[in-house]
Amino acid sequence: MFDSIRPDGKLTRIGIFYDGNYFYHVSNYYLYHHERKARIHLGGLHQFVIAEAARAEDCIARHCRIVDAHYFRGRLNAQEAQTRNLLYRERVFDEILMREGVVTHYLPLAPSGEKGIDVWLALEAFELAIYKRFDVIVLVAADGDYLPLIRKMNTLGTRVMVLGWDFSYMDGNGRKRETRTSQSILDEATYPIRMSTVIDDHSRQQDPLIENMFTRYKAKDAAAGTEGGNRAPSGEGKIQSLKDGFGFITPDDGSSNLFFHHSEVAEGDFNDLAEGDGVTFETGRNEKGVCATQVKPG
Repeated sequence: MFDSIRPDGKLTRIGIFYDGNYFYHVSNYYLYHHERKARIHLGGLHQFVIAEAARAEDCIARHCRIVDAHYFRGRLNAQEAQTRNLLYRERVFDEILMREGVVTHYLPLAPSGEKGIDVWLALEAFELAIYKRFDVIVLVAADGDYLPLIRKMNTLGTRVMVLGWDFSYMDGNGRKRETRTSQSILDEATYPIRMSTVIDDHSRQQDPLIENMFTRYKAKDAAAGTEGGNRAPSGEGKIQSLKDGFGFITPDDGSSNLFFHHSEVAEGDFNDLAEGDGVTFETGRNEKGVCATQVKPG
């Protein structure tokens, strides 16, 4: 029954592994496109994981513990992050991860995007599952490339919970954007959870586990400066050129073209942009002068 404990009296030990780029994309969706207009709260998500693991493992929540949590993502070097005005934001998020006990794993971000993160996550998860003997590992991921990892977990007798989101939205140019979790990893997982369905379930609208999964930081504050709460000057324009992770925007007000880096694309992905696309942006400054930040299709 639900309030039982394990026969051996031990805790159900949970390890959670984040594909950081995927999690960021999901969090952006809820902030900018979903009616909740708020980011996902890590602490609330962890409480949800514990509750779901307890239900699935047939024990009470206090006998389930997240004993390891790891976050993997590509990252700019410090000098480049400073020129893009990203150091403060990265430090703030690092502090959030630290408070929630999440260990960070970063690889240098190449101009073409992330390289090797999924392999590193899989190797780390497999090794830790062997040495720390997790009962359940949780994958916050969507890519079918994680299927071999799940199968390896099955050989160890470690149950796998996959948190996957399926959603779509229209970008500023009227194009449909979709995110789908690989059916192969959902099929292979012991506990597949379609988070978008759970969150939008009307019968759970008052469920504290769902409500606490989101921050009180709303979309109207998202563009505010991180220091002092002041907005940066903003504008609209069109993509003039794109190459090797860099781009230029021609502002609609006739001012000079503005450079931007792929890390400044705040919604969607740099690779989804095309020359001639309309965008909105904020104006920032780096060591080379004025540049565009917080670039969004629009």
